[in-house]
Amino acid sequence: MPPTRVRVAGVELDPLTEDEVVTRVFEELRRGRGGHLLTPNVDICRQAARDPGLRALVRRADIAVADGMPLVWAARLLGTPLPGRVTGADLIWALSEAAARHGVPVYLLGGPPGVAEAAAVALRARCPRLVVAGTDAPPYGFETAPGGVAAIGDALRAAAPGLVFVGLGFPKQDRLIEALRADLPGAWFVGCGSAVAFAAGAVRRAPEWMRGAGLEWLFRLLSEPARLGRRYLVDDVPFASRLLAGCLLRRAVHRRPVDERPVDKRTAHKRTAHKRPADERTVHRRAVLTRGGLGPGPEWSAVRAEPTSARGSGTPRRG
Repeated sequence: MPPTRVRVAGVELDPLTEDEVVTRVFEELRRGRGGHLLTPNVDICRQAARDPGLRALVRRADIAVADGMPLVWAARLLGTPLPGRVTGADLIWALSEAAARHGVPVYLLGGPPGVAEAAAVALRARCPRLVVAGTDAPPYGFETAPGGVAAIGDALRAAAPGLVFVGLGFPKQDRLIEALRADLPGAWFVGCGSAVAFAAGAVRRAPEWMRGAGLEWLFRLLSEPARLGRRYLVDDVPFASRLLAGCLLRRAVHRRPVDERPVDKRTAHKRTAHKRPADERTVHRRAVLTRGGLGPGPEWSAVRAEPTSARGSGTPRRG
């Protein structure tokens, strides 16, 4: 049974490692069941936070794993940790290696002309037994052009791959996946964003240390400032900052000791009005016993002195 999903930034994520994702995909392929694999990052979560339809799109994915360190950090702060970041750029290699071992053909869809073909060459260089059933670079606006989506579906049915990497960006790639799944019900579709371009070498990835530190966005911003400046500086970084600040606040409130939590002054007096401190109740009982003739006892002076001292008198009142 799949583990319970973790809710972060309004989307539901599967707490899976990269190896667990690969294992689950190929277990489903062996059973003849296809699926949709999605890798939400901060930008996808930001879009989904504003659009219920996009949140539903992410929720319908069979596997959704966090492709962003801020999401991993937020889950940890909420007390529902994810095992780590799982990126589309890494999964394209891991899934292709498994496809080569199991004899599952793959299909590469996305990127500018020539990029998918270059990615196929790079993947086969690392995985010589990999079967690339086909590649495609849909033209701009294909999704609204008459017959554009149908043509892609026809090509996929003819190629009959078991694994399809779709690198067109969210939400376009994932809407296309939902439209194509009926054509290949036994195949797994992977919405992988720029992964096809990364595999081809058309776009450089950040060094490993920057990825682990959650700074891959900075590397990409410096590499493509004109294209990515607004996305990161205006949209994603403020969203991630608000997300982490909110998680920190929630963690602080939930972990605050009971004695430090705010008290409603309107009701506090009702809980304390009829309560005496434990010592006062004890003194009161002793006074009643003494006055009832059960013996003056050595405590009598203390009983008579205590109320007077409480009023600030310097000497006890004598009765």
